[in-house]
Amino acid sequence: MSHFTYIATGFVLWNIITFLLYRMDKRRAQNNEWRISEATLVGCAFLMGGVGSLLGMNVFRHKTKHVKFKVLIPLAVIVNVGVLLYLHHVGMLGY
Repeated sequence: MSHFTYIATGFVLWNIITFLLYRMDKRRAQNNEWRISEATLVGCAFLMGGVGSLLGMNVFRHKTKHVKFKVLIPLAVIVNVGVLLYLHHVGMLGY
């Protein structure tokens, strides 16, 4: 398999996991249970899970009123795209 296949698969899986973290945290909030820390949610976004975080915020209406999340999660998406563009530029996303 090519580098592209590995990176694309990892990217998609990580974003699914990040999306599901928002679902899990929302449910825990509703049930008054132990929560996933905000640092973990934001950190996962910057570690290439920005798309999953943004989708999780909007689909589950979770953390959408927090200014920190309204600013940092879209920023994470921009950083993630920048990393992917860089990897493409240096040839790691070659087909």
